[in-house]
Formats: sequence, C-alpha cells, structure tokens
Amino acid sequence: MAKTKNNIKKLSYITVPSQIINSLSSSSLQSLLVSPKKSSKSCSSKFFGITSYKSPRLWLLSVFLFCLFGMLMLGLNLDPLIPFSPLPCATSHSQDSILNGYSKPQLAVASNGENSKKDGIFKGEVQSQPLISNGYEKSMVGVESNGEFWKQPDGMGYKPCLEFTREYRRQSEGIVKDRTKYLLVVVSGGMNQQRNQIVDAVVIARILGAALVVPTLQVNVIWGDESEFSDIFDLENFKRVLAKDVRIVSSLPSTHIMTRPVEEKRTPLHASPQWIRSRYLKRLNREGVLLLRGLDSRLSKDLPSDLLKLQCKVAFHALRFAPKILELGNNLADRMRSKGPYLALHLRMEKDVWVRTGCLPGLTPEFDEIINNERKQRPELLTARSTMTYHDRKLAGLCPLNAVEVARLLKALGAPNDARIYWAGGQPLGGKEALLPLTKEFPHFYSKEDLALPGELEPFANRASFMAAIDYIVSENSDVFMPSHGGNMGHAIQGHRAYAGHKKYITPNKRHMLPYFLNSSLPEAEFNRIIKELHRDSLGQPELRSSKAGRDVTKYPVPECMCNHSRPHSLM
Repeated sequence: MAKTKNNIKKLSYITVPSQIINSLSSSSLQSLLVSPKKSSKSCSSKFFGITSYKSPRLWLLSVFLFCLFGMLMLGLNLDPLIPFSPLPCATSHSQDSILNGYSKPQLAVASNGENSKKDGIFKGEVQSQPLISNGYEKSMVGVESNGEFWKQPDGMGYKPCLEFTREYRRQSEGIVKDRTKYLLVVVSGGMNQQRNQIVDAVVIARILGAALVVPTLQVNVIWGDESEFSDIFDLENFKRVLAKDVRIVSSLPSTHIMTRPVEEKRTPLHASPQWIRSRYLKRLNREGVLLLRGLDSRLSKDLPSDLLKLQCKVAFHALRFAPKILELGNNLADRMRSKGPYLALHLRMEKDVWVRTGCLPGLTPEFDEIINNERKQRPELLTARSTMTYHDRKLAGLCPLNAVEVARLLKALGAPNDARIYWAGGQPLGGKEALLPLTKEFPHFYSKEDLALPGELEPFANRASFMAAIDYIVSENSDVFMPSHGGNMGHAIQGHRAYAGHKKYITPNKRHMLPYFLNSSLPEAEFNRIIKELHRDSLGQPELRSSKAGRDVTKYPVPECMCNHSRPHSLM
C-alpha cells in the first residue's frame, strides 16, 4: 500500500492570468492541457531542435516569462495612467491597516508576551500593542511631498510605556476575582464625550474594586442615536485588554439582577479616589450594585500614577472601534492617502455650535440674524460667558474659526494649494456655500460622503455616533490634523496622535493671531511670518502634562504614559 502511494505522480500547477488565457488560441490551449507522450530524445535536442515548439515545457516557460514581463511593465506604468480624480479612490486598499491606530502586525505581536515585555509598554502583562497610525511609519510621512507643511514635529524619542507598580498588580488579583460588587454606568452626549466617560467609568470601577457592567449609551436627544456599546466599540477587545485591571461583564449576574442599585445622578467635579471610596464604597458593599450617571469630566486630573496609566490604557488600547466601522474608516483613509499625504480638518461650523458659543458665522447678515434669534429663544443653550459681547469673545479666542479664517491660517502655515483635505464635522450653517472660501483655495476638499462608494454609508445612515467614529479614524490617520475649535474630538485626537509618536497637530492660536487677521494693511509676507512664529510651538510637539494644572492625561500623555530613555527630559 505504501509503495502504491509513493508511486503516485505529483501534479504541478501554474497560475496564468485570465487576460493571457483569453489571448491564446484553442490549439495553444490544447497543447497546454493535453499531457504529451514521453520521448526518447534527450532534453537538449528536444529543446534546441526543430521540434522544440511542440514541447509543453517550452510553452509553459514562454507563458510564464510573458506574464512576468507584462506584469512588470504594468506595475511600472500604472500610476501615470491614473489621474487624480475629484474622488480619490485608491486602486487597492492596504490590507495591513486596521484602525483606531492599531496596525495588524502589531496586533499580531500583541498576543505574544515576549514582545509586549520587550517593548516595555505593559511590563509584566500580555496586552495589545500601542497605537501606531494605520500602519504608516511616522518617518515616512511626507517623504514624497515637497514642502515644510508636511514635516512632522520632533517627538524627542517618547514612546508609550505603561509600567504599573508592583502594588497595583498585586491588588489586581483580588479585584478581578471579586464577585460581590458591580458598577453600572450610563454615559451621555456625542461619541467622543461618551468615550471620555467610559474611560472614567473604568477608573472608578478600579477604585471601588467592582466589576464594570458594559456601559449603557444613553439615547442622544439631539441626534436620536440608539447605538449600543458593541455597535461602536469592539467589546471583546475592551474586555481582553482590561482583563488584568478591571473585570468587565456584559450584564448583572442572576445573584444581583433583582438588586435595587444605589444611584448617583451627579458626581462632583474633581472627584478624588478618596472621595469616591468614602461616598460609595460602604453602600456598594451593602447593596452590591452602584449606578452612576453624569460622569462627564468629573474625575480629578491629578490621580495616582497607576490610575493615570489606566486612563491611557483604556483610551488608547481598550476603546477600539467595532470592525465594520474600522473597515470603512480605513478604506476612506486609504483613498485619501492614495495620492500622498493629506490634512484632516475638524470644522465646527454647525448651527448649534454658533448658538452655544455666543458667536456669529460671519456669512451674511441674514445668517447672523438666524443665530441671534435662536439664542434669544433658547438662552439655556449658551455655554459661553453671557456677559461678553460677540466681538469680545472673538478677540478672546473663544469662537470657532470660519472658512475664511481657516483658509488664511493654512496658507500662512505653508499648506500647498494642491493639498488633499479631509473635512470632518457636521453640516455647516449655510451649506456648501459656507465652505467656498476654503474650497476655492484648496480644491481637493473631501468629506466622507465624497469618498464613500455608492451604498457604503447606508448602514450608518441616521447614526451620528457611527459617522463621528468614521471621522475620527480618517482624522487620526492623517498626516496633519487641525481643529477649527476646541472640543471632545479635537482633544481626543490630540492625545491619540501624541501617543502614536507625536504626529503633527496644529492648535490654532486664536487669541494671539486674530488681531493680525483684522489688520488689512499688513503685507502678506509679514502676515505669514508672524503666523508661523505664533504657531512654532503649537504643532504637536511633546508637552509635559504637569507643566499646567488640570491637564487631562489622555490629551497630554507625557510623562505618565510615554517614556524617553534615549535622552534626558528637557521639556518645561
């Protein structure tokens, strides 16, 4: 039986492109498919003799060489044949890109404890690797561009490092085994606001030694989005990354399902771990379940080092977007990048933004009147200082930049006119006409609706959180990012880009630059010089969180979550 198996002849196959197959005649195909009879002639005579044309090996070799030559020629000449169209769809999408900053190769390494320890990100733990933007090395950004605008800031060698203390790791063993205490959390607001509250929820669960039930996303009263946690975020990744810090459960166990939870509707600002324990722990031990609402930016910014590291771990490693969102977001990012580097703008020009900030869009008197009337009818929407006039707010840097100002700022900072720009944000007041000052200066201007193929966005229609997540992915993966106004998304991406290697992030210095915008007599060259000087230190360089009080570690991850072992710290 074994002899029979050994005598079975092995078949070999060669893959031939369909274009080549179609170009062959039927007789040629027949010579390839029909096995020839053995010949007593030597190989050399068969190959070089006059009958060599009948050899199937020669045919196969010829086809192979022809295919190879054709593919080489096609590869060398493909790019010039594809002009840059108004819709920059990539000819092929990167398969190594995953999202929210993780690249596939690094996720694969994440399952290997040796590599995790070697990199020093999670000392003594096996966890996923840190965010690196969409698989693109920072050193490659802007290599093909010909201007200073795409140049990246000096990251000074800072890299992610989340080394928890021995005491933290010792306490973790008891915390993840506990089955008596559970924390329920309801998070509200937009997607980025919800992200911040989820980060704090994990830290509070850790402080209380409780298991965290997967947070409930409150239905947004403005957009009517009914998305659940697992619709937006990768739930399994969330549980896996935090497995040694906090136990995450999908629902209350049967032993606690009938328990009436202790409910706290409003946690005070700057709540410390001591306050949280003194306020909740005794009741939580007695009742077993605690329900928290209204967590938005309630935790103290000056937490113990281990808890600050935990915040980074949640924000930059655990809160990864759901696979279907990642896939679409990365496809759009690949299409933007298909012709080189791109800039992402987060424009805050929606009607509700102008109303809430107490500012005016500067389009026409009619639009200004619309905003003023809306503010009079709903004064509770005004979140800015009510005693300040619009002009005072503008000069204080409290107003969003409009399209004219964004265009002038980008030109002064050296953005080329052919720069590819991704526009993130809601529909601006005034529609596309409000964007004309930008699109005239920078015609390669795209939104997710421009980039998406027919039907790609349909599954996410009327789901504001999905759309915000897609904007986040494309923006985070850009070579340069700039917000026109502060906000949760801008702050989150600032920290995200810093953690990914301090990728360029332009923070408009509105308070200092606006007087020069109003000076019409200033020559353009002098204006550009002044604007560049004002932003010399606002391009995403490393900044110590401790240099200013009250800074969020997920916005300024140095030094708690990023280390530099190659040179002494010189930041002030």
